[in-house]
Amino acid sequence: MAITDGQNPSAEKKKKNLLRLFPFWQRRSITSSSSPSSTQNPGRHRHNRNTDVSKPESSALTVSSVARSILPARRRLRLDPSSYLYFPYEPGKQVRSAIKLKNTSKSHTAFKFQTTAPKSCYMRPPGGVLAPGESVFATVFKFVEHPENNEKPQLNQKSKAKFKIMSLKVKPGVEFVPELFDEQKDQVTVERVLRVIFLDAERPSAALEKLKRQLDEAEAAVEERKKPLPETGPRVVGEGLVIDEWKERREKYLARQQVEAIDSSS
Repeated sequence: MAITDGQNPSAEKKKKNLLRLFPFWQRRSITSSSSPSSTQNPGRHRHNRNTDVSKPESSALTVSSVARSILPARRRLRLDPSSYLYFPYEPGKQVRSAIKLKNTSKSHTAFKFQTTAPKSCYMRPPGGVLAPGESVFATVFKFVEHPENNEKPQLNQKSKAKFKIMSLKVKPGVEFVPELFDEQKDQVTVERVLRVIFLDAERPSAALEKLKRQLDEAEAAVEERKKPLPETGPRVVGEGLVIDEWKERREKYLARQQVEAIDSSS
């Protein structure tokens, strides 16, 4: 009996049954059959391998950039109060608040204030540079407008005005200028956005007492900065008479030498 195409039908059927029971044999055979093509064109295989190596680097860069955008920036300043700015409610007057800033980082840090109500608010100082561990009191001034349509004032509640405090790491000796924060926008950290809360000026409260105490400390710090620095140069006596100790010693020495010369000649 003749066999078509020189193949045994029973053997072919057995082979199909084995492949159905052990499918990994078929995958191995496909892999082995495709290997000669890769051997015939090694340049193409090398190119694909180089392309695969470059993918993890790009994905790593993407992950790091996403992590920087998601993770909160490390704060450099400690604020007191930390969330709100309290003002006494006195319509038609300019009132004050105070906040203490302390540099808790290990590097010099510049700070800057921003407000959503620049026409009615301003800060003193508006910015500065703090050494590691240094602190400063800032005074915030705000004009309180009369309520519209004789509405009752909303005391002890948040106002629309906001204050943003930003920080920037700088080198020692750098002086504060507002342009620093524009030139290095990528390095600027938003420390906190403070909301404004009005307090009843005629009703005693713990927040009002703390505000008065901080305002006194801020005023004392301003007066301390106004004092002249201690003199380290020559002492000035009378109207412009400069006493130099070394000059005084030399004059005494020369006078002594003249006396000794006169005594020896006589």
